[in-house]
Amino acid sequence: MSPHALESSATNDQLCNDVAEPVNVYLPPISTFPAPLVLPGDELGVDPRYPPQSLRSWKHLKERNVVTNRRRTIYVLPPPKAVASVAHVDKWATPQGVARPIEAPAVEDIVDYLQAFYHGLPVKVLLKPKIRFTDWDDGARKKVIQQPDGGRHCHDLALQTGSEAIRIRARKYDTFPAQLNLNDLLDAAISILPDDAYALLMIVNHDLYEDEEDDFCCGRAYGGSRVAIVSTARYNPELDEKIGLDRYHAWPASHCKQYIQRCCDQPSKAGPKAKRQKATASQRKPSQADDSAMSAAVAAHTALSISTVDTSHSRDQLRVLWLGRVCKTAMHELGHCFGIDHCTYYACIMQGTAGLSEDARQPPYVCPVDTAKLLTATAADEKDWLRALLEFCERFGEDALFCAFAAWLRVRVAEVEVGSLEEQFRV
Repeated sequence: MSPHALESSATNDQLCNDVAEPVNVYLPPISTFPAPLVLPGDELGVDPRYPPQSLRSWKHLKERNVVTNRRRTIYVLPPPKAVASVAHVDKWATPQGVARPIEAPAVEDIVDYLQAFYHGLPVKVLLKPKIRFTDWDDGARKKVIQQPDGGRHCHDLALQTGSEAIRIRARKYDTFPAQLNLNDLLDAAISILPDDAYALLMIVNHDLYEDEEDDFCCGRAYGGSRVAIVSTARYNPELDEKIGLDRYHAWPASHCKQYIQRCCDQPSKAGPKAKRQKATASQRKPSQADDSAMSAAVAAHTALSISTVDTSHSRDQLRVLWLGRVCKTAMHELGHCFGIDHCTYYACIMQGTAGLSEDARQPPYVCPVDTAKLLTATAADEKDWLRALLEFCERFGEDALFCAFAAWLRVRVAEVEVGSLEEQFRV
């Protein structure tokens, strides 16, 4: 635990009370779910008094949308493409100065991950209506200046949704040729929300901004309206060196004692704001801690993590690294559609984040409190849910994040099975 975490951490008694209602969730040892790191500049460090959301308060939340037989499908809208007349808009999704960009994560892989995470509910690609970027025609004559590289100066767009065209504001900004307005895209998502949808997630490959004071925004949810948007742009590994993102100390290595101490001893470096020889598991000395979920995750991550400045890794490795980052944010934003607020109890995927570095340090799992909320909403069995996630992670076992998460999940499954046996004996 970071020294900065002491001010915002809940007590064990408070945590037990928050999950005291009868739910099918086995409470694990602290070695499986550590407390939030809360390093200098992190979200909880900036706002340590952010109110916690217990299971009880979540259940009584008036704005929460309940899963029903009529509304139970999670839809994922693929990234919109541009029509021929504004084909240059597709190039706005490529960071400036990148001549040979890697391919963005496939929406099918994102859907498969969300199907595992929200196990018990159907997750589908939304194929109709066909969404396209096109010209915004406001009746005014527009002068579009062609640039030598084939691009064009920034100008507002329309998102054609079939029945209407919604204006999408754009602005010129650094890192990418242009950014799109997040709020305009959310309005478009609300307009196409299917009748049988529990929630709609729009994936966008372009960089986004929320208001004129923002640098950028990676995602946002209108939980009450059941829509969320995630931008893949800033998670592109080709930007890591430029922004100083430490891949090696991404989760679970973010819990490394020396790394935490170094961060606490240095001035805050949260990164841009957004609203050595590696030992294998067999080389590690056996100890009691080695049986924990976090120890298993760290050992797996250490064997596979790739340096930010190392150029020997393949484009496929970078693409899977990119996929993992996008999946984490997609889980988080859809969690808000389920009424789940930012977590303050444990290190958890539902924590708020103050920047990309903190984002990378946060885990891909939900804590026991938010697990209880999620399983209440989806009516999924905890062991089946964990095994579905494990099956997906094993598909991408060469990636540090998915391999580490798989190692964590194996231990967690075993813990839940032990908990179930103990419960049977008590009965």
